[in-house]
Amino acid sequence: MRSHYCGQVNETLIGQSVTVAGWVHRRRDHGGVIFVDLRDREGLVQIVFDPDRKDLFAEAEKLRNEFVVRVVGKVRDRPAGTVNANLASGKIELLATELELLNRSEPLPFQLDEHVGEETRLRYRYIDLRRDVMQQRLRLRHRITRAMREFLDHNGFIDLETPMLTKATPEGARDYLVPSRTHAGKFFALPQSPQIFKQLLMMSGFDRYYQITRCFRDEDLRADRQPEFTQLDIETSFLSQDDIMQMMERLTRAIFKQANGVDLPDPFPRMSFAEAMRRYGSDKPDLRIPLELVDVADLVADTEFKVFAGPAKDPNGRVAALRVPQGAAMPRSQIDEYTAYVGRYGAKGLAYVKVNERAKGRDGLQSPIIKFLSDAAVAGVLERTGAADGDLIFFGADSAKVVSDALGALRLKVGEDLKLVSDGWAPLWVIDFPMFEWDADSKRWNAMHHPFTSPRNPDSAALRASPGEATANAYDLVLNGSEVGGGSVRIHRQEMQSTVFELLGIDADEARVKFGFLLDALKYGAPPHGGIAFGLDRLAMLMAGADSIRDVIAFPKTQTAACPLTDAPTEVSDAQLKELHVRVRTPPPAS
Repeated sequence: MRSHYCGQVNETLIGQSVTVAGWVHRRRDHGGVIFVDLRDREGLVQIVFDPDRKDLFAEAEKLRNEFVVRVVGKVRDRPAGTVNANLASGKIELLATELELLNRSEPLPFQLDEHVGEETRLRYRYIDLRRDVMQQRLRLRHRITRAMREFLDHNGFIDLETPMLTKATPEGARDYLVPSRTHAGKFFALPQSPQIFKQLLMMSGFDRYYQITRCFRDEDLRADRQPEFTQLDIETSFLSQDDIMQMMERLTRAIFKQANGVDLPDPFPRMSFAEAMRRYGSDKPDLRIPLELVDVADLVADTEFKVFAGPAKDPNGRVAALRVPQGAAMPRSQIDEYTAYVGRYGAKGLAYVKVNERAKGRDGLQSPIIKFLSDAAVAGVLERTGAADGDLIFFGADSAKVVSDALGALRLKVGEDLKLVSDGWAPLWVIDFPMFEWDADSKRWNAMHHPFTSPRNPDSAALRASPGEATANAYDLVLNGSEVGGGSVRIHRQEMQSTVFELLGIDADEARVKFGFLLDALKYGAPPHGGIAFGLDRLAMLMAGADSIRDVIAFPKTQTAACPLTDAPTEVSDAQLKELHVRVRTPPPAS
């Protein structure tokens, strides 16, 4: 039907007859000549309809935006002064000799260059995807997955599928359940990840596995979350943690080089979880922002200011400072906004000190709290933060978690507001995560990563004795403040796996019901193994410079896990429910 894509017609074809097909992007009448910009996935080409060809010209007059046409024409130079340097086809035009109308289009619900709300974009996604920016984003996604496959295939990995219908396992989120017609009252679960199956593949001797697979989590959504998402899933045998991390670095560099033409640093820096939380208040710090948290609890522990003294003396408390270069000019209204902002993270307030003239000591400072601090404390804070004239120092004082969460979030917001974020890419490995975290409400340990991550110390007795001090063989890849990959070395001995289940409050009977097949497999010569999963949607979002992963997914869900295009989810018939042995109980309307 066509000999060339529109965007591939260029000056090398001058004098030749070509056939193109696509959508009418724009039609213009100029001095008795009709110009049509024809669009397909590769770009635009300008088509000229000469009035001397009366029948052809009459048909061209009927064309409207988004009509689908096929055109045969002769490639020629554009007239002097009309070259469009922004188009690959900008030096030529196509003099039409044939025109075939393949389909008409009604007026669009929105124009392709019009800014419209996301709900409308998703309802008419097939139109939204015609826009050049969306075409480019999805083609970038393709280049990313192609680079992934090429690298992994070259390094001995085998692409294997794992089940979509499986059983519910604790992965940290709610499962999507699928009722079974043939097993009344029983349900499959859609996989939150292929975690257990890829471990079983290692026990089967496949050694290096990968899969670009869909995963499902019924959880509250944000800009970078979807109920169904795609990840690159990887598992290896007989490789150390360092071996895996080095190989994944090479993979990540290959992805960026092939998909975006970007050279990432070699090697990636590494940072412990403890250091990341201490310096940045986050286990996924954005290293492009040159702001850091500084602990000052020891400097203010003896102050009469109880807001500082209480957390400073509490073993679970923290007092930290965040210096904002040249932030002293910040108006009180802005500080009040930041105070409200950190309140979202549990902070009860936001103390501050403006450094007007450091050389004058406390007389050169402006703050409602300065009167409560000793000269020694003031001097220590200024010295430790490296404060200079014109700087602003924010303080957080509360539990360690609240301070880290609040100041960590404030660091990002201030960095963005004051345009302190540097250009480029800042990858980082975060390692040495705690094995467990304590849930005070349920009074039990939870796995920091998942229940199959191995501790650094392979001694089960030591793990039982001090679970809160155990460090995991886990590693997260962070890019510009977003976690794009997370992995670990797995438990490969049954005794250790049973110990971890026990510490997580999963008794032997429950473990047998939920994970019996895994525990059995560990008895039959399971090799040391480990892996990682990359969030493909999130990685593509970052590389495309998009604000949401919905902008790099062809047909995403909304933040309420609904699809405006298909109106899913929908009700089903009573006959279907009966077949599935399911009875629906509709909750009463909210009063």
